[in-house]
Amino acid sequence: MTALLRVGLLFQVILFWGCSSGPVPPDWQLNSHDALGAFQSYYLKGDSRVAEIELERAKSELRSTGNPALVARAELVRCAVRAASLEFDACPGFEKHRADAGPEELAYAEYLAGRSDKAPGDDALSKLVSSGVRLNGGKITPSEIAAAIDVASAQGWRRPLLVWLGVQGKRAETAGDREALERIRRRIEIVTGSTGRR
Repeated sequence: MTALLRVGLLFQVILFWGCSSGPVPPDWQLNSHDALGAFQSYYLKGDSRVAEIELERAKSELRSTGNPALVARAELVRCAVRAASLEFDACPGFEKHRADAGPEELAYAEYLAGRSDKAPGDDALSKLVSSGVRLNGGKITPSEIAAAIDVASAQGWRRPLLVWLGVQGKRAETAGDREALERIRRRIEIVTGSTGRR
């Protein structure tokens, strides 16, 4: 798989297409790159409202090129970031532009849908996306859930951290492990700021 399919680099490719040694890239490349990065950051921190504003800003810049493949790529970024937080849908924004997507985008869409496998990249987001896809396909192990929690925690990504802690908590509850469940609940309280409000 190419570097394009590493979700942490997916939106960066847009910027670097014209940056390497040539002239200064056009505004749409810089603006869409910045907006997609902001979307990712705000979404993972749990601020959906600002994240959606940034995503629309990115897509507006990309639409200005008249190139539907670029918009399809941005939609894949959206779906991947949501998958990291275990929020799956049919990726309708990408499906709208599927006919104009390239083979790498199509392959990544298949991966997000759980219809193909690929090794995650080295970056934190790729690891979380991979864990999300595995959980959605019923292929994840307890140690992989713990690893996903560690990744989200290390990055300070509130949204996926809470979701993954919730998954771990449900498993502890099902197993009757009250001690683990209480430990997980205490972590959730810290993340949500609800400690001491009982």
